[in-house]
Amino acid sequence: MKKLEIVIVSYNSRFWLRKTLDSLKKFYIPFSKHNIKITLVDNASSDGTADIIKSEYSYVNLIKSDKNTGFSAGNNLALKISEADYIMLLNSDMELTEKSKNIDILTDYLENNPDTGIITPKLLLSNGHIDMACHRGEPNLLDIFFYFAGFEKLLPKFKFFNKYHMLSEDFSKTHEVDAVTGACMIMKNSVLKKIGYFDERFFMYSEDMDLCRRFRMSGYKIIYYPEIEIIHHKYKSGLSSANENTKKIISRHFYNSLLLYYDKYYKNSWYYKTARPLLNLFILLKTRKN
Repeated sequence: MKKLEIVIVSYNSRFWLRKTLDSLKKFYIPFSKHNIKITLVDNASSDGTADIIKSEYSYVNLIKSDKNTGFSAGNNLALKISEADYIMLLNSDMELTEKSKNIDILTDYLENNPDTGIITPKLLLSNGHIDMACHRGEPNLLDIFFYFAGFEKLLPKFKFFNKYHMLSEDFSKTHEVDAVTGACMIMKNSVLKKIGYFDERFFMYSEDMDLCRRFRMSGYKIIYYPEIEIIHHKYKSGLSSANENTKKIISRHFYNSLLLYYDKYYKNSWYYKTARPLLNLFILLKTRKN
């Protein structure tokens, strides 16, 4: 029997975490053929998350961090000691449904396709629309500019403008993508141990793009598999549920992480060196506005 470890990082998201754990127990765990271990990394929450896990979810393996280390470092606390064959990263604001029961199909796909390292189901937002973060292309500077400038939204059918979210692909069919979201991905632990864990310089945001890129650089495919669906109550554990000061901090993390990604992979390109001062100005304006 293969081992699957579900890793959830939580920070002051007690309400939504309950929905995540309850839906896992209702819609997946009873139907899985795997030996499943659920690990919760509590990033020094102040809302009593750890106490609830101990009293109501004693089957969950609890790792308590003495400080909020961020998404990357929080996940790494569990990933570095995992002995599972497969690891499923799951946000604390996810909800499984009837369409989530066959998640084992995703691990079967990994098992049957040696060249695949990461797979994701289709993620749907609370309003029923697809969470585009589960279906991304490599964010080169031009494509990310088209996204932030609104060209992708204005001209979604034109491949030249829609590469960041790969809108020209058929979202109803299984296919390869460049990056998926850390909110929900399943990966081979053997490959993860080989290429390395999350880069902890990314406190939150862009760490998933970085991990996916390193999988691709090592020759492994990233697969989007739409037959399985999970609901993502996006930002319920982050931005929209935060006060204004916290929102500014989170927004700053988002843009600085994106800049870190470009510094890591594009710093030697002449066009990035030229555009870097403009990116600094853009980030300054965006973070001040927010």
